[in-house]
Amino acid sequence: MAQFQYYTAEAVEKLKAELHALKFQGRQDMAKQIAEARDKGDLSENAEYDAAKDAQGLLELKISKLEQVVANARVLDESTIDISKVSIYSIVQIKNTKNGMLVTYTIVSEEEADLKTGKISASSPFGKGLLGKQVGDLAQITAPAGTLEFEIMSISR
Repeated sequence: MAQFQYYTAEAVEKLKAELHALKFQGRQDMAKQIAEARDKGDLSENAEYDAAKDAQGLLELKISKLEQVVANARVLDESTIDISKVSIYSIVQIKNTKNGMLVTYTIVSEEEADLKTGKISASSPFGKGLLGKQVGDLAQITAPAGTLEFEIMSISR
């Protein structure tokens, strides 16, 4: 049984655009590379041809995986997000209980995660540790540096 992933409408459109580009432009480019390599002579000793065929296999694998992601994607109506607890697409401000440092994250799907912009995956250790928590709750998150404790300061959308 497929597991649905929730995305914003914008994120679903980006996924569909990437899939379209791979299926059409990516496949066209790959066919050109294979044709150019084939023109270089004996296929049994043609490393360029072998490399192009390997790259084609990787492209098809990527297309297949992206098709599965798009098929299982569901658009989340952000106006229905319950901000009484941390959930997907919540914007959560947390405070490190050890050093008092405040950080704000948006909980997103794995494909949308981008730490530089403060978007963390709901399936990451941080995301999992924050999901379901309410303002004032303490979240213990196991990180490579050890277990960290954060207080949930605010939740919004």
